[in-house]
Amino acid sequence: MKHTVTQIVLSNGANGLLIDVPGATVMDFEFNFRAGEYLVDRSKWEVPHLMEHVLLGANEFIPKARAFQAEFEKNGAGNNASTGLYHITYEAECADFEWQRILELMIIAISKPKFLAEEFRAEFGNVKDELTARSNNHFRTLSLSVREAHDLLAMTDRERLKQIKNVKRKDLIEHYVATHTSKNLRFVIAGNMKGRVATIKKMLEDFGLPKGRSYLDLPNERPLNLDQPIFVARPSVKNVYFELETFALTRFDDPEMDALELVNGMLTATLYSRILGEARERGLVYSMGSGIDIMKSVTGWWFSAQVIGKNAPALFEIICREVGRVKQGDISAEDLEAAKQYWLGRHQRSAQTVAGTMAGYTGRYYFDEIVNDYEAIPERIRAVTTQKIKRASQRMFSDKIGGLGVLGGGSRSRELADQLNEQVQALWIS
Repeated sequence: MKHTVTQIVLSNGANGLLIDVPGATVMDFEFNFRAGEYLVDRSKWEVPHLMEHVLLGANEFIPKARAFQAEFEKNGAGNNASTGLYHITYEAECADFEWQRILELMIIAISKPKFLAEEFRAEFGNVKDELTARSNNHFRTLSLSVREAHDLLAMTDRERLKQIKNVKRKDLIEHYVATHTSKNLRFVIAGNMKGRVATIKKMLEDFGLPKGRSYLDLPNERPLNLDQPIFVARPSVKNVYFELETFALTRFDDPEMDALELVNGMLTATLYSRILGEARERGLVYSMGSGIDIMKSVTGWWFSAQVIGKNAPALFEIICREVGRVKQGDISAEDLEAAKQYWLGRHQRSAQTVAGTMAGYTGRYYFDEIVNDYEAIPERIRAVTTQKIKRASQRMFSDKIGGLGVLGGGSRSRELADQLNEQVQALWIS
């Protein structure tokens, strides 16, 4: 969608982006705080998550959570919130005609929560139910287990269920006071901004949060190498899940990130890609993914899939061969051009809605306060070369920090994990 972006800094210390989408029929809001799990003791890991659940409830003007939701949703608007390792984000979307009412309700909810005891008890039960459901997600369980093994900040959902009993209502209030300040707030608002910017700024200037001291810093995580594969036993699982990770002890710049993004497209993103395409053609695996993780001073690259045990060695042979090829710059002009066309198309498709347009800015802005130049992305994609891909791929293995995690059932899966781990070691040697 056609849009323009303006970054604003308010006198109360909050910073944010206003994304003008002329003619939009909806308005989207996000309010992000550095308030995630990294800021609490591991014995009370669930404090941010529980706080996020309770916050969009009773407040100084509306006495109960159900009443707040009834008022919020009466014209079809919706709200949600999410907690991660680094951030808590509160979001809303509404019809254009009621944008000011919804923005007022979001500001009230975030700045004037009651944290009622009965709502804490109710959400305590809801979070336990949520964690129980998440613990059945084998990909999530394996990924968190691998992160913990690398000595990164993480906790499995089964462990979270054990420690949630340590969290008290007062912990939520203390975490809220410590993190929900205007200097620790970043926001993105997208929609039709014509004639509204001054009103929005005034509403955000009067947010009602204390100013606070500063924007909280991110943790400086440093992964450890895994000498042995991580194995998570799940007797009921008949196939095996795996996650292969490698880390570079540096934050990649934009050209390096662009090169890695193209590699992911080239290797796993499509049914004609080098790894997934061949694996599907040979009947080895139904689907597979790869992606990039960013930390304060580290870049991670992962590959993940579930696969029938007897097919896993053949799949890993393809993975090792094809990753090795891109590390050596063995990329045809046709493969490079196909990867560029794929990501150009994905880029254009990503901004078909107001929410999609907003999503192109939020992650990077919340992480390091950089405003993506949306219009420059096609040129950045076209600028990727075989040599850039080769250098970025090699850099991801040059620090020799990585490892393999496998989730499955029985002793055969454990033996398979050792076998697969031996196969992939060549990636950090060559």
